[in-house]
Amino acid sequence: MGPKMKGIVSQSVKEVLQSVVDDGLVQMDKIGSSNFFWSFPSQRGAMMQNRLTTVQETQKTLRSQLDELRAAVEVERAARPESDQRLQDLDKLAELKKEHAKLESELAAYGACDPAKVEEKRRAVVLAREAALRWTDNYVMLLSYFTRQNGIEAADVRTYLGVDEEYEDIEGRARRDAIH
Repeated sequence: MGPKMKGIVSQSVKEVLQSVVDDGLVQMDKIGSSNFFWSFPSQRGAMMQNRLTTVQETQKTLRSQLDELRAAVEVERAARPESDQRLQDLDKLAELKKEHAKLESELAAYGACDPAKVEEKRRAVVLAREAALRWTDNYVMLLSYFTRQNGIEAADVRTYLGVDEEYEDIEGRARRDAIH
């Protein structure tokens, strides 16, 4: 009725109504092909009351947790009375932590000589070599198939791809390198 009687753009009415529905200030229900909007004063009060109750329950829970934590702190303080011996032990602990950090950094500096890392690198080399051999074999099989299917010389394909003759001999090179 707003657009017809007062000359308001109907899209702006729809946007405003959708906004207040989204905010929970107005309720909407579709009955047939019409949308009906309504709002009761008591409904807003009930929403606020529910929100207040939820916040009060949360506050009650948090306060009980705070009381429990304070009690736990007091129990721990009673178990650890301040004394000269305790302060000396805490200083020694801090000093030992610093020394531990220093030794850890020194160990990291010598990490390349760590037997576990060396063995890990050896395994990685073996895996890399196996992968290189597998891809080389794949290349050789593909090259062979391509040359048979198209009647092209393998040397021409290698030249076109920029692959030299030594590419296919990774295994032979690996054996030569292992011997030397």
